Amino acid sequence: MAWQRFDGIPEFVLAAQLQSFTAAGLQLGVTSSAVGKGVSRLERRLGVKLLHRTTRRLTLTSEGETYLSSCLRVLEDLDDTEDGLATGQAEPRGQLRIALPGAFGRRHIAPALIALARQYAQLDLTITFGDRTVDMISEGIDLAVRIGDLKDDSELVARSLGEQHLVICASPDYLRRRGPVSTQAALLEHDCIVGWRRGARSTWLLRGPNGVLEEQEIRVRHELGDGEMMVQGVLDGCGLSQLPTWLVYEHLQSGRLVTVLDEFEGGGMPIHVIRPRTRYVQPKVRVVSDALVNLAKARPDVFLCAR
Repeated sequence: MAWQRFDGIPEFVLAAQLQSFTAAGLQLGVTSSAVGKGVSRLERRLGVKLLHRTTRRLTLTSEGETYLSSCLRVLEDLDDTEDGLATGQAEPRGQLRIALPGAFGRRHIAPALIALARQYAQLDLTITFGDRTVDMISEGIDLAVRIGDLKDDSELVARSLGEQHLVICASPDYLRRRGPVSTQAALLEHDCIVGWRRGARSTWLLRGPNGVLEEQEIRVRHELGDGEMMVQGVLDGCGLSQLPTWLVYEHLQSGRLVTVLDEFEGGGMPIHVIRPRTRYVQPKVRVVSDALVNLAKARPDVFLCAR
């Protein structure tokens, strides 16, 4: 039966945390032998070894570390649900694990999350930044913001935040020195700044006369492995770069940068907030997800890429 899946979990969690069957037994009010037998039954059911036993202490196996992380997450979710039922409140509480894209997350998402945490005293944030696609289920991520097309994944729920557009921009000083960029072919004559990509062919996506996105060869002068440094390079007049509007919007507004080849502007990439599909959406997940949707509506310059 389904409830039997919980057999041995309390014993395992406490024994792993306290590194002792005896200490776990004292907290549970049973003997150390009963704790050990409970863990052994759990290991037989799972078909893996969770704990290394020695005469001095217990240590987790690699499988045990993974299983303990999942158990703690489930128990935390249960605690949050029971607290909400007991108080009749839906206030977000507990640890929320969020994965954000690097530069975009640091610049436009994280400040809003920090402000939200100040509003909710019992909401604890764990935020990671990076541009790889995380496995939300196996890595225990509650929410993620993702830029790009999403795979058809029945285990995830996505809410749209907007769209990212790419523009080719330069400083007015660079264009005065090097001349205008009036054709796509001119990108083979100008200095172009790109992100560092191992062995990748240097191209930019541009929209052709038929409206279809096509790869355009460019002449690369500088490869910079950081978006902020790419922007700085363009501001300093070192060349052209194709960058997302959320990264250069303020500089376009001030006139420190200008766009070129607007008629060939590349296509957009969707921005979503995603979460694992569950029957019960915890208050902390719902409140933060709603806050990000509201943030996107309030900042069309960032999330809808208006210029």
